[in-house]
Formats: sequence, structure tokens, C-alpha cells
Amino acid sequence: MAITEVPTLDLERELAAQGADLIIGFDEVGRGALAGPVMVGAAAIRARDLPTLTVPDGVADSKMLTEHRREAIVDSLKSWCAAYAIGQASNREIDEWGIGYALGVAALRAVDDLEQTLGIAVRSGDDPSVAVAGILDGPYDYITKALGTFDAPAVPVPATITTKVKGDRHCATVATAAVIAKVTRDRLMVDLAHGDPQYAPYAWDHNKGYGSAAHRAAIAQYGPSDLHRISWNLA
Repeated sequence: MAITEVPTLDLERELAAQGADLIIGFDEVGRGALAGPVMVGAAAIRARDLPTLTVPDGVADSKMLTEHRREAIVDSLKSWCAAYAIGQASNREIDEWGIGYALGVAALRAVDDLEQTLGIAVRSGDDPSVAVAGILDGPYDYITKALGTFDAPAVPVPATITTKVKGDRHCATVATAAVIAKVTRDRLMVDLAHGDPQYAPYAWDHNKGYGSAAHRAAIAQYGPSDLHRISWNLA
């Protein structure tokens, strides 16, 4: 598939000019799957690095890259970030909370992990040590909505979120987060398919938990596993 758009750092630079010290790109993977967790990738860069930072080679919307290409570039993308993290919510959490809130909690788990990796903490009271901005793929800010709720972690410094439709095509941090999250989840689903005979019939090594014809046929024959989202239409 030809790639016609190359992500830039334009929005990241705009947010830095508005005072952000750290810019985090977010993207999700597994929202529409029938089995397995949903994951939100977070890829952070420092504003101070932007004058010399370039868009990493080969990065693009993860859906526009082949699996082989994603695997080939993921390590270089991880090195390009100041830090990255993957937050997830399990199939049982999705069943209990609904997908929107599960995505928000998964994203905040990623932020908490990422900021702890970078040593970011609240300096005193509500005075953060850094100003954090986030770019979230899509039109809906599920991250801010989940902030401060009972199930979400208390992140050191909440990110001020900007939503960007097709952010994975336009913003380098979002595209980077998308590839890292996609590779991480794909590897997990393959490992599950190969690691336990009870999961083998669902062919997650091929469909990654999404609703392929073979996957739905296996559910009809064997019933759902403990990793299926039983609140979803699995027929």
C-alpha cells in the first residue's frame, strides 16, 4: 500500500510554543477486537529537543504499514522517544466499564508509567515540575474524562489533551505511539495463541483477536474463552 502522508512535528511544536515541556502522542489499538485487552500507546518527546529532532524514518499510520515493516522499525521508534509506555485494560475491565472508560484508564496507566520513567513529579501542591501536553488520535478526549476517577491511577502530572482526527497520519508522536502499541498487542495475541492450547482454535496469531470469519466460527463451536469480551456481540 502506498503511503501518501508523512507525519510531521508541526503540532508538537505548536504545543511547545504554548508552554509545554513534554509532549505525549497517544493512540489506541484493540478497540474493535472481540478478545484480549485494549492498549493505548504513549510516546513522549521533550520540547527542548524539538529544534534538532527529526521525524523518524519510516514512521506512518500503523494501519498503513505491513506487520513486517512495523516490526522492522519499532526498536528505532522506541529509541527516538524520550520515553514510551503502553497502558492496557483487560477484557474483563472492558466488560465491566465499557470501552470508552477502559481506554481512558489504559491511557492514564501509560501516562503514569511514562512519567515515572522520566522522574516527573508534582513539585508542591498543584505546582507541577513540568507542563505536559498530549495529542490524542481521534475526535474524543477519553483521557481527561477518566482523570481522577476511582479506577484510574493518580498520574504525577496530568496532560492537557488536544484531540486530532487522523493524528496517527499527521503527528509523529502519535504515529510512533500507534506503531509501538500495535506491535506490542500483536505480539501478545500471538504469544497467547501459541502458549495455551485452549486459545489455539481462535487463531489469534492470524486475527489478533478481531472478528474474522474463522474467529467467529471458533467462538460458535467452542464458546468464548476467558479472554473474550463477553459483553460484545460475539456471534
